[in-house]
Amino acid sequence: MKITMTLVAATALALTAFGNAQAEEVKRLGLAVTNLQADYFNQIKIGVESYAKELGIEVITVDAKNDGATQVSQVQDLLTQDIDALIYLPAGAAAATVPARLAKQQGIPVVNVDRNAEGEPGDTFIATDNAASAYDVCKHIIGLAGGKGKMIMIHGQKGTTPEVERTKGCMKAIEENPGVELVAQQWSQQWSQAEGLDITQNLLQANPDVNIIFGQADGLALGAAQGVKVSNVSQRVYVGGFDGDTTALPILAAGGYDATATQQVRGIGRLAVDSAIKLAAGEDLPAEQLLPGFLTTPENAQQYVENHP
Repeated sequence: MKITMTLVAATALALTAFGNAQAEEVKRLGLAVTNLQADYFNQIKIGVESYAKELGIEVITVDAKNDGATQVSQVQDLLTQDIDALIYLPAGAAAATVPARLAKQQGIPVVNVDRNAEGEPGDTFIATDNAASAYDVCKHIIGLAGGKGKMIMIHGQKGTTPEVERTKGCMKAIEENPGVELVAQQWSQQWSQAEGLDITQNLLQANPDVNIIFGQADGLALGAAQGVKVSNVSQRVYVGGFDGDTTALPILAAGGYDATATQQVRGIGRLAVDSAIKLAAGEDLPAEQLLPGFLTTPENAQQYVENHP
């Protein structure tokens, strides 16, 4: 799929969500973000803030730096600042329900993005179709390995929506390939490159004949690729990631690893704003709004480097 088609699709989704709701009815949005040190979350922030600015809407952004208790406190503060809706990216699975419940108690609509709050969901949930995209990535790297071999999976933060869904999608691809054995898996805390490196080195020591690795974020995949190099394994190891981070895509384009799923981060941000406007106007939205991710390899990565969706 050409990037122009991707952008058209994202724009169409945003315009459809905007519907008849009027931006003038919304003056201020709260944006509670997981961790702005991560490129993925920062890109969503950029998408939200730039689009809201076009519409004349103020956005108050807070960064939890991956700490659930900090985020609860930040949301409590946001709710005192006369916001018309809350766009909420939970900092973790454990405390995810509290901010949504606090906002709803005050009659403030909640748009959950990327991670949903089990038992206390927002009024709508926006994300990439993580399961479908993880399936595509794992199917691709398994195919590169000839449909057989030993595999490692490096998970994101345990219990979060993307971790659960990406695991589900990749497991489907593994189950379809009886020649592939998942020999080891480990969960990270920060989805980071440093964790990917450490986990890969440790798991390759116990499983030196692994030839397939799926890291559930590009940071984890980049760390895994580093880990393969320093571990001096003799076989070719195929590495897949997830997100389509702007920092990782040039490395993928140069062949630094083998595949990722590029998320429509700017499109997600725009759709979150449009959804907040509709909810503030009293309109109902679907419980889930899932956008497709795009399988990205060294062959097509450059188009996403030049024009990220």
